[in-house]
Formats: sequence, C-alpha cells, structure tokens
Amino acid sequence: MDLLEFARGPAMQSAAYILVAGVIWRVVGILMLKEKPEFSEPRKPAGYAAALKVIWSRGFTAPVFKRATLYPKVLAYIMHLGLFAVVFLFVPHIVFFKGWLGFGWPGLPNSAIFLIGVISVGSGLALLVRRLTHPVLKLLSNFDDFFSWFVTMLPLATGLLIPIRMGVRYETLLAIHILSVALLLIWLPFGKLGHTFLVFITRGTTGMVFERRGART
Repeated sequence: MDLLEFARGPAMQSAAYILVAGVIWRVVGILMLKEKPEFSEPRKPAGYAAALKVIWSRGFTAPVFKRATLYPKVLAYIMHLGLFAVVFLFVPHIVFFKGWLGFGWPGLPNSAIFLIGVISVGSGLALLVRRLTHPVLKLLSNFDDFFSWFVTMLPLATGLLIPIRMGVRYETLLAIHILSVALLLIWLPFGKLGHTFLVFITRGTTGMVFERRGART
C-alpha cells in the first residue's frame, strides 16, 4: 500500500470513526453533566425561545465592543467563510461528498477557489500574528489555541501546494493533503475546534440560564 492509498483508505476511515465517536462523547458528556442546584427563585421561565434568542444575538457584537473587535472579527469571518467555500464549493470536494451523500451541487471555478484559499490562509496568519503580539491574548493562549490553528491551516496550505507542485509528485502532495484533513478530523472533537458543533448548544444553554435569572441578553 502506497502513501496515497493509505491516506484515502485507512487514514480517512479511522479519522472519520474518531470524529464521530469524539462528537458523541463530547455531546453526551455535556448532556450528562450534573445540574447545579438553584436556590434562588427563577425570575422568568426558561424555555427554548430564550435559547434561540441568545443563539441569534451572540452572532453579533455588542455596540460597546464593536470598535475594539472589528479587526479580528472581520478576519475571523473571512477565514470561516473562506473555509466553507473551499470545503463545500471546490468541485473535487463536491465529487467526494457526492460519493458519500449520493447528490452534488454546483461549485466555483478552480481559480476562484485558489484565490479564496490564499485569502483564508492570509487571514489566518494575520490572526496568529495578532495572538502572538497582543499582550492579553499572549497570556491567555495555550497549546490548544496554537495547535487548533495549525491543524486548521494545514489542509488549506497543503491544498494550495497541489497545483504548484514545486517538483513534488501530484500523488504525494495529494496524500499529504488528505492526511492533513484526517489530522483535522481527529483533533476537531477534542480541542477548541469543538465549537464547530457545540456553539449552538453552549449558546442555547447560556440563554436559558440568563432567562431564568432575569439577565439582559
């Protein structure tokens, strides 16, 4: 078995199993957390409407923080939207998803995806520089922050190298790219990248707690 066969076969299959098991483990672990006793009388009944309210409101920055967070927020949106486009609108990726789902959708031209990938990597690098130079972020950052950044950027960087080649065989670059995706899938449930699937659960829970306590959301 050569490197490409290993990447396409056992590596991706194992990564997919670990991803699914990790997501189930995280979600079940959260649902099984023992609820802290509330000794105060609830000010308002906490329902799903309160959860949906905070899920929506937390998608926007409070006016008082808009100016201070504009730069990193713009970069973060660029990177996230770029990742979405590269993953779901690149024709070879769509073909891959079609093999799993049985249906596909229109994609963007390769040149557009390459440009979006470059912009996404650039925004990711700018966010890393900010984390390394901002005095507060430097103190708050840990291994999880940097490794999560690395495994997110690695598939983008290796994907951008495939059309350039630089004297390396196409099959080798493709195998490295697929292995980088496998690494991302393995790490995703266990680090801070878990916000990919936990963001709505945590925001909804916060909304219900705030509603019960009568806090403004």
